[in-house]
Amino acid sequence: MTATGHALIGTVIAAKVSNPLAAIPIALASHFLADALPHWDTGYHRAQKSKRKFFIESVIDVFLGFALSYALIRLFFPSTNLSYAFLIIIMAQLPDWLTAPYLFFNIKFVPFCWFYKIQKIFDTHKALPWGVVNQVAAVLAVIALGKVF
Repeated sequence: MTATGHALIGTVIAAKVSNPLAAIPIALASHFLADALPHWDTGYHRAQKSKRKFFIESVIDVFLGFALSYALIRLFFPSTNLSYAFLIIIMAQLPDWLTAPYLFFNIKFVPFCWFYKIQKIFDTHKALPWGVVNQVAAVLAVIALGKVF
């Protein structure tokens, strides 16, 4: 899943689970559950991209995720503390942050290779456009459930 998708799911978790001792493990688990859904992300077919293009797309994805999360908080969950939401968003994205040294900077030794191998177990890619459609549907469902309950 894109960093944006993970950020939006993390935002809903922050809005609904006020205890960080519960929210942090839920956010981490959400990452692997979301990645198990067939999805597209910036790493899809990265072998056909330059490292620079992959990096730029990923940075844009991260910033888009933070911007949309801020909008989501303001529109639907205005009582959510922004610092707390940021923490939970980072936790929802953490497995990807821990693989970044491996992917972007060729740091292929422990512990980064471990994080990469664990991520690959759960990651299920799907080509465009259905990989984005699946992701948008899953994120919208989480937002809707967060708003209803």
